[in-house]
Amino acid sequence: MDTPDKPVTQPALKTGEPKRKSLKGAEIMVEYLIKEKVPYLFGVCGHGNIGFLDAAANAADRIKTISVHHEQAAGYMADAYYKVRHQPVATYTSCGPGSCNLPVALAGAMMDSSAFLAITGNVPTTQFNRMPFQETGRYFQGDFPSVIRPLVKKSFQPTRVEMLPIAMKQAFGLLRTGRPGPVNIDVPLNVFQESAEVEVPDPDPLVKQRAPGDLHALEQTLDLLLAAKRPVILVGQGGLIGEATDVLLEFLKLVRVPVVTSPNGKGTIDETSELAFGPIGRNGPYAANEAARNADVLLALGCSFDDRATSAWIPGYTLTIPPTKLIQIDNDPSEIGRNYPVHLGILGDIRASLEVLVRHAREKVKSPKTFDDWTAKLRDCKKTWDDYQKPFAQSEQTPLRPERLLQGLSRVVPENALFATDVGVHHNWVVQLWKARRPRHLLQSWGFASMGFATCGILGAKLAQPESPAIAVVGDGSFLMTPHILATAMEYEIPAVWVVWNNYGYCSIRDMQLGMFGQEHATSFEIEKTKTLYSPDFVMLARSFGVEAARVDRAGDLEGVLETAIRAQQACAAALRPG
Repeated sequence: MDTPDKPVTQPALKTGEPKRKSLKGAEIMVEYLIKEKVPYLFGVCGHGNIGFLDAAANAADRIKTISVHHEQAAGYMADAYYKVRHQPVATYTSCGPGSCNLPVALAGAMMDSSAFLAITGNVPTTQFNRMPFQETGRYFQGDFPSVIRPLVKKSFQPTRVEMLPIAMKQAFGLLRTGRPGPVNIDVPLNVFQESAEVEVPDPDPLVKQRAPGDLHALEQTLDLLLAAKRPVILVGQGGLIGEATDVLLEFLKLVRVPVVTSPNGKGTIDETSELAFGPIGRNGPYAANEAARNADVLLALGCSFDDRATSAWIPGYTLTIPPTKLIQIDNDPSEIGRNYPVHLGILGDIRASLEVLVRHAREKVKSPKTFDDWTAKLRDCKKTWDDYQKPFAQSEQTPLRPERLLQGLSRVVPENALFATDVGVHHNWVVQLWKARRPRHLLQSWGFASMGFATCGILGAKLAQPESPAIAVVGDGSFLMTPHILATAMEYEIPAVWVVWNNYGYCSIRDMQLGMFGQEHATSFEIEKTKTLYSPDFVMLARSFGVEAARVDRAGDLEGVLETAIRAQQACAAALRPG
């Protein structure tokens, strides 16, 4: 006999169990970002992310949205923000060209171990495989994640709302731990808008991976340094990421070893201090390369030994490994022994390993261990270099000497300033001559060397540290790629100073062509018919955005213009004509 249908009843909630609220996918994402204390969203709108922006609008009093004029600018700003604060923000882009404008910034962050969450919109799941407007992937459905696969630590593509909470939580766990890097969440349009009864999870406590390397190996490290005649400590960008400066200085009080850095490690140690000899490599000063290539023991902390830091790995130019005994400490096992054979390879956190070295040194070294003859020789090298540079730095010639420009900047840029350099020939001069005084005093794109990084990123840096003046030195080439950032500065009242290094071309490449082939082609900015050098009027360009601007043709005017711009506390630009 048929029995009557019984009404379906939901199981009763346990005592104290919260009732789950129905939330849209976009609301889950925004609420989780707020729980992670993310202060900013940088991006550009599109039909693929309007659902996300609707949720962001409803939470505008808790998380601020900044709309830029090109997606790469959003990525550069997020990259620079992390470099300053070591805390991530998020970007948002739409499907198709919107997100395809982001990879250059993702690549820069990935190669410099900088982290942010890239939220990319995609077409609705109901339209996958139908080739709708702006679906990425002719042969694979909604396949934007494959576009950026080598440029992120991981890409999530939740196709249901219920998948978002764990994706968000795992993304933040991944982007900050180990070697930091960007993470992507690619969200189909309908997933932003569909709802589900899910809880927004609480973030996990941030795991500080401060495990030192093998203790016996670290004790051997100290013994090797103490027994050496010409020891050198080489600090890479890992020293900045690992926040190792204060512990390094403690160690140097006990074992007074000369210190050099990779170009991307500039700022780990005050470059005006007596044991600092500058960055190594093709852009490095004489004393730094002399120290590195003549060292008998080299302790490398978080250094990748890339081609520019090693002068293209040519033996004897910057490094001679072997016979130099290389001790390499890194938290990434793929870096140890990648480019040079190690005498001692130690997998561990740099800061924690230095803390162990400090403890061992306090036990073994009763008075500071000095290497007077070695250090004196390197100081002589430093003086030789400074004496050579001095007349150029004091030159009043027109066009301005690059050394004179860096001298002027060093005189007027405050020590607490955020100083960023874009990519181009000016970058070489900054690495060589700018004295970084502290961590994050100098910001740069190194591994991927993305033009536009500083031009746009300086706004992200300023938002990360609003109490500090923000100055970007940019080439005319990089500035012309991303001048729209001036509009963003005006729209959101973000004060920054752009120093435009106007040398009429992509001159780092022009110099290479002339040096290697004796002619240059397609590297100068010029009027084709007359072959006269050309540039727009950068002062008028800046003023058309509402940005105060001035042109500097005479060296004597340099410091005054820069000081006025820095003190103005508004967006300002100065166009310079270095020789």
